[in-house]
Amino acid sequence: MQIEERKIGDVVILDLKGKVMLGEGDELLKDKVSSLLNQGCKKIVLNLAEVPYIDSAGLGEIVRTFTTVSRQGGSLKLLNLTKRIADLLSITKLLTVFDTFESENDAVNSFSTAKA
Repeated sequence: MQIEERKIGDVVILDLKGKVMLGEGDELLKDKVSSLLNQGCKKIVLNLAEVPYIDSAGLGEIVRTFTTVSRQGGSLKLLNLTKRIADLLSITKLLTVFDTFESENDAVNSFSTAKA
């Protein structure tokens, strides 16, 4: 898996590319988000448009990342869920936990409308 980082204002967008699974992406995501939090970045969007597959370890890592960011007073949102990932989140009832968006603009703007 690869992660590309972009910034729009004070929002960091992480473009994930490839499978998020045990030993392939889960540690990379954890390290990247930890690094961002250490830099004081609290508004993070995970763009999953180019993620074809997430296994249980990858899903667990996304949930752990969400928890870590929330505990630090930040916010994590998901962008461009594929049908497979949306179905996975729906089955596991996690779709109700995450803020999900189909438009990057909507995801970025949601931080300014959210209660800070």
